[in-house]
Amino acid sequence: MDVSLEVSFLGGPAPQRGIGVVAPFDFALDRELWRWVPDDVSLRLTRTPYVPVEVSLDLARIVSEHETLGEAVRALSASEPEVIAYACTSGSFVGGVAGERAMCEAMTSAGEVASLTTSGALLEALEELGARRIAVVTPYTDSVTRALEDYLGEAGVAVTGRAFLGLTRYIWKVPYRSVVDMARQAVVGAADALFISCTNLPTYDAIPQLEAELRMPVLSANQVTMWAALRRIGVYAVGPYQALLMDTAGPHEEPPPPAPPAPPAASAPPVAPPVTQSEEQEGWT
Repeated sequence: MDVSLEVSFLGGPAPQRGIGVVAPFDFALDRELWRWVPDDVSLRLTRTPYVPVEVSLDLARIVSEHETLGEAVRALSASEPEVIAYACTSGSFVGGVAGERAMCEAMTSAGEVASLTTSGALLEALEELGARRIAVVTPYTDSVTRALEDYLGEAGVAVTGRAFLGLTRYIWKVPYRSVVDMARQAVVGAADALFISCTNLPTYDAIPQLEAELRMPVLSANQVTMWAALRRIGVYAVGPYQALLMDTAGPHEEPPPPAPPAPPAASAPPVAPPVTQSEEQEGWT
């Protein structure tokens, strides 16, 4: 008996919307980015060229040069993404607020498609949450961490506490336990939120635990990057128990249509007695 499966009737794979991602050469967390992305959206990733420099302010400047970004964006443009994200925190804050804006303009010009960066997405997320005082966690050295604080201060965001690891390589190998321990050290003052910096630092599974423990929104570099990129195309990011993803209406979402009116009844039903305030409160859950 012929048991071959005829699949032509399926009409091929479902259409995929595309998000382009430019990442530094040492980025190792592709799988983490995908965890925030719904099934009908595809990530198209590329990396900047390798340079023999450890994680530092110098490396941040090298991987964010406009010429480097332009080449990466033009390569991605062949796959027709709807938006392009530069997934690097330090590379996008090292030039300050003006530098981040210039990077977006350079990327948009190179690919003729809307572009964003991780550090710009962070400011969007803080605005969305109304957070103006934050605690900061980084895997960086002291100098790179201070550059992040300078960027936030320039944007009007105060840093109430910080913790950092002082690493210059192998950041993607940091375990969740170290991230959680740093977060506990950083939250020492009155903060509206916690930010975990660096797109090469694993955070996805740590966010819900930290939000439950610290009783505040927890943002991470990869989370805000994917949230902002998906929002640009009118799509919600996915992720359990993450305050940033729980907003009820995105700026690109249309409100649901009104419910159709109920058909007229054949005869008028009896009118129920009015509910008193005390009775109404007893029914709340």
